This record gives sequence, structure tokens and C-alpha cells, in this order.
Amino acid sequence: MHRRPLGRGRRLAILSAVVILAGCLLPWYTALGGATGLPAREFRAFDGSGILVFSAALVVVALAALPYAAGDRPVAVDRWVSYLVATAIAAVGLLIWPVDMLSTGLGGFLPDRAPGFWLAAIGLVGLARATYEIATERPVG
Repeated sequence: MHRRPLGRGRRLAILSAVVILAGCLLPWYTALGGATGLPAREFRAFDGSGILVFSAALVVVALAALPYAAGDRPVAVDRWVSYLVATAIAAVGLLIWPVDMLSTGLGGFLPDRAPGFWLAAIGLVGLARATYEIATERPVG
């Protein structure tokens, strides 16, 4: 069977995607309640452009699993460019999120109020590093 070995870059990509997925489940922004006793309002990745980050993380997991699902033949889409596109989409989604929330103030982006946003940002940095690792690895074969 011809299968691409799961190298360091792909392992890092999967780990980063899992971190991003976990971050998407946590609050990405918390608007504190007012003086009238209103409760705090939490926004998650699915309330805005964070859905792009979530989708890109799922694409990375699918890309890493695709060579094993395809069987004996190599898969043309399993290249570093595919990981680069997924990383770029996640970066766009992560960078648009604060712009969407600008009208509510930046206080809700503190790490204690937006742990999911910061966890997804850490995962995105790991995904960018994984893309670099995949791009510079020696060809198999």
C-alpha cells in the first residue's frame, strides 16, 4: 500500500486543528451586563466569521485523513498548498472577528473573557507552523 507517512507537519496540523476546534466551543467574546443587573452575553465562533475558522479546522482534519481513506493510490490534494489555503481561510475568519465586534468594545477580548478566541489564535499559529513544516518536508517516494 502506498500511503504518505504521517510526518511531523501533519501531526502538528492535526493537533492545531483540535486546539482550534476546542477554541471554537469556548466563548470568543463576552459583553458584560450593565448596571441594571443584566447578565453577561457570550458570543462563540458560530456567531460570526469564526465559522470560517471552524470550517478550516475541519478541512485540515479531513486533509490529514484523506490519504488513509483513499486506499492504495496517492491523493493529489494532499499537498502543502491545501494546508496553506485552509490556514489562510482560518486567518481571515480570525482577523475579521474583532472587526465584527468593534461596535461592542474591545474589553470583551481580554483572555479571561474570550478564551476561545485566544485558543483559536494559538491553534492558528500552530497550523501556520505545520503548513511550513509540510511545505519544507522531503518528498516521499
